[in-house]
Amino acid sequence: MSGSRRVAREFALRGLYSWLLAQQDRTDIAASLHEDSQFKKADEAYFQQLLEGVLDTAPNLEEKLRPHLDRAVAELSPIEKAILMIGAYELMDCPDVPYRVAINEAVELAKQYGGTDGHKYVNGVLDKLAKEVRSPEIEALARQKAK
Repeated sequence: MSGSRRVAREFALRGLYSWLLAQQDRTDIAASLHEDSQFKKADEAYFQQLLEGVLDTAPNLEEKLRPHLDRAVAELSPIEKAILMIGAYELMDCPDVPYRVAINEAVELAKQYGGTDGHKYVNGVLDKLAKEVRSPEIEALARQKAK
């Protein structure tokens, strides 16, 4: 299951990249990605949830990310921005995804598709956001470790 979710994240990243670069319609993006022979390996429902969720909440995601960035949102590369938005969406709107998994998956996407050291930036930004939006989960984990 996690493998199919990872593939879903990769396809969501590709879709968001198209959207950011060309403002392509979400229906066209999804249809185009469905044609890829590798798409059958993706968790299709999760792909749809990520793509639709990020697109529907993009302004809110940017607003939540902004205080944790060292530059304006508009100055992020499209890949970094898309990865950060997927990670932020998972942290904020997918409570079934543990915060560490959301961050790690974003870091892995950044390692695979981003620039040199982009994964470190993604990790730092999402770690700060997680402390803001997932503090009860982080605190519970810390208490568990202390026992």
